[in-house]
Amino acid sequence: MKGSNVEGSKNARRARGERVAETFIMACAILLIVTTAAVIVMIAAKGTAIFRGERDRPGARLWDVLAGLRWDPQSPVDKGGPALGLVPFVAGTAMVSLLALAISAPVGIACAVVLTDIAPGWAQRVLEPAVAVLAGIPSVVYGWVGLSTVVPFVRQHLGGLGFSVLAGGLVLSAMILPTVVSVSADALRGVPASLREAAYSLGSTRWQVIRRVVIPSSSAGIMTAVVLALSRSCGEALAVQMVIGNVKRVPSSVLSPAVTLTTGMAMDMGNTVAGSLWNDALWTMALVLLAMSLIFTLTVRVVSRVATKGERSA
Repeated sequence: MKGSNVEGSKNARRARGERVAETFIMACAILLIVTTAAVIVMIAAKGTAIFRGERDRPGARLWDVLAGLRWDPQSPVDKGGPALGLVPFVAGTAMVSLLALAISAPVGIACAVVLTDIAPGWAQRVLEPAVAVLAGIPSVVYGWVGLSTVVPFVRQHLGGLGFSVLAGGLVLSAMILPTVVSVSADALRGVPASLREAAYSLGSTRWQVIRRVVIPSSSAGIMTAVVLALSRSCGEALAVQMVIGNVKRVPSSVLSPAVTLTTGMAMDMGNTVAGSLWNDALWTMALVLLAMSLIFTLTVRVVSRVATKGERSA
């Protein structure tokens, strides 16, 4: 009788512990959802303020902001009024991010293949910590190295001032490389060993197995790595700001200086007054960045879902 009471007490304590843990987990999940929603609502409200207008100023037109080529929020009315065109920022962001991705994606995927299917055990134990070290280097260090080496190299050997889209893309490619490598390697490790063994049993070489079995089977994870790296590259500010030149016009080539959304916000946020037209325009930049991040996130989910359906149907 005494043993059954003790057992019943243990079960009751276990049940209470499980309820407490479940309540805590639910509270954390709700807090995360509420925080995310609050951030989105705040940025949306602040980012659309320039379009609503106030008593002392009319609202800006959406087309003038999204398609305008000139940025001069302090321009007086007698000189054409404030210009809030975001095209130079969006063009700079797109050029730098796509250039960085074009460099880092092939290199990162190749490194991931080496880590998972080619390198011996001792080499993997060396390469994986090296990738982790690259991921842990602060942005300012990347920017300082780029300012000290990449900018002079571009200026001396390719022309221009050195501060350019190319310099920003090279620095940014090194920063997002660990993301491509780590996420792609996880996707490649997720390919069942039975697929590799079946391909080898049919007489395939190692490169044929990698090219025709491993990479196609992990394409969803590799695409996720690419999109996540692109998302990070669009949000990077400090390192890019140090090497890109920060000229607020649409770049004519990769050797031209430029500006991105993040670098523009970082340079101007300390010079504005809350509620001013200039400050509201910076919030609009933040809204554009948020929209880009949401698009990238949805792209990852859609790609993963389509790839999963394709694997199941196959």
